[in-house]
Amino acid sequence: MSYGFGIVGLGLIADFHAKAIEAMNNGEVVACLSRSQEKADAFAHKYGCTGYSSMEDFLAHPGLNIVTVCTPSGSHLEPSLKIIEGGKHLIVEKPLEVTLERCDKIIRAAQNKGTRLATVFPSRFHEAAGVIKDALAEGRFGRVVLGGAYVKWYRTQEYYDNGGWHGTKALDGGGALMNQSIHAIDLLLWLMGPVVSVQAYTGTLGHQRIEVEDAAVAALEFESGALGVIEGSTAAYPGFLKKIEICGTKGSAVMEEADLKYWSFAEEKEQDEAIRKKYAARTDSGGGAADPAAISFKPHQWQFEEFVACLDSGRSSMAEGKEGRKAVEIILAIYQSANTGKRVSLPL
Repeated sequence: MSYGFGIVGLGLIADFHAKAIEAMNNGEVVACLSRSQEKADAFAHKYGCTGYSSMEDFLAHPGLNIVTVCTPSGSHLEPSLKIIEGGKHLIVEKPLEVTLERCDKIIRAAQNKGTRLATVFPSRFHEAAGVIKDALAEGRFGRVVLGGAYVKWYRTQEYYDNGGWHGTKALDGGGALMNQSIHAIDLLLWLMGPVVSVQAYTGTLGHQRIEVEDAAVAALEFESGALGVIEGSTAAYPGFLKKIEICGTKGSAVMEEADLKYWSFAEEKEQDEAIRKKYAARTDSGGGAADPAAISFKPHQWQFEEFVACLDSGRSSMAEGKEGRKAVEIILAIYQSANTGKRVSLPL
């Protein structure tokens, strides 16, 4: 079955969504929505779809099955509820929303309506991430003792000054963690499991005129007993690829963007050398480390393809809505700890 996609919110990331959908064998961009009809028409001309400035007209477009939401982070709720009420399946850009209450409203609405919901977490769909996930499930790391997510990125002052909503608490929901580091935080949680407490510090150290953090560090205690670290920044010149580290008593792995930079186990298997060779030099973009446009649309494509495969088969998506809530909860716990100076227990 081929699926008709619509895109709501036509900022920078909408182009990556459109390119990802175009590259699918069973997807087509059929409609787009912006508050500006002029902007909608320009996007529609670029991607061969129909542009709308009315949500009602957009949802009535023939053949529209799935909608992706690309509005600013703190304005995902309102269009999402309308899309769900219109009976469309929904894929929401990260973060799902900027408070747990708003996340829960989207999740409940989709459950009540019987529509499918996913959060955009394309880093889960890098093959190297799946290789680590499988090795963890097999117990190859022994007892996992440490897990780290490191996102030392760089954004200019102009990025915040010219971005409109970037750097605002209301629409960005936070800074280096909620906007940029959330991909790595999600990946860390997906691999390491639930967190039971955090202790954190945040600061605004490299930018002016923003309401949110551009540097953050957090110590984590996982339910498994393992310990962890999150480092996130948008003030680390010149910007480095995001990195995930998993260390155990019998093995360790380091993933940098799409590459496996380190893969070593006490009990080596025949396929390990092939894995090291296959997942070296896989990263083909800047990963957004210094330029938000310097990313590949391919991981979005893989996630969208998985989503429609789940619609066809009836199984759950690897990044369904409730998964989107988890990273938001950890980030909000980090903010709470940084604000109070105290360790914060989870769930919130």
